[in-house]
Amino acid sequence: MQMPQMGYDRAITIFSPDGRLFQVEYAREAVKRGATAIGIKTKEGVIILADRRVASKLLEADTIEKVYKIDEHICIATSGLVADARVLIDRARIEAQISRLTYDEPISIKDLTRKICDFKQQYTQYGGVRPFGVSLLIAGVDEKPRLYETDPSGALLEYKATAIGAGRNAVVEYFEKEYRDDLTLEEAIIMGIVAMGKAIESEVTTDGIDTGIISVADKKFKQFSEEELKPYVDKANEVIRTMLEKQ
Repeated sequence: MQMPQMGYDRAITIFSPDGRLFQVEYAREAVKRGATAIGIKTKEGVIILADRRVASKLLEADTIEKVYKIDEHICIATSGLVADARVLIDRARIEAQISRLTYDEPISIKDLTRKICDFKQQYTQYGGVRPFGVSLLIAGVDEKPRLYETDPSGALLEYKATAIGAGRNAVVEYFEKEYRDDLTLEEAIIMGIVAMGKAIESEVTTDGIDTGIISVADKKFKQFSEEELKPYVDKANEVIRTMLEKQ
């Protein structure tokens, strides 16, 4: 028998009798309603993709940003409340610059992720605040490629491939079947686009996804232009069409 909430969701500082923080769970629901973001790690580097389809023809597409450069070797994809994400992105950029100014070296992806998660966790512990309604995929290359997912609670996990947002379940199910440790970076890009097609249940367009890629070779963040992305999208759409026909 499920216990009633009894007003335990009125403040973030109150645990329910069964040990739950309802405000944190509500924040996770906000993430589940956000745009899909995907990350894949390979030995050659890491790639993240995010759904940035325009909901209205009146909207300027350039204002929709889902993948952010944090430092030369780190990028982040977001899902959830856009304004909350912007605050965390600014925080991450500050932490990255503090490391360069203080220690004269780039921050490690793990250290940056922990600092962001510590910041998010504070907003689950004090009265008068609410949790951040956003999850992040933090990707980059230091001594090796890294891909982390952060939760509104402040928890973090490292993945080989994962997704956040509305299409997470469909993407993770696809990755569990298709992911290989020996993927090349180009294969990972195509796999990520196919996974996005599964999430949105349609073919993908070059202007409908935002991308970020960091290779082991140069450890530099790069975003594909629509022209650079087109060959990968065309190959992925062939696979997506076959999958949709079988459904």
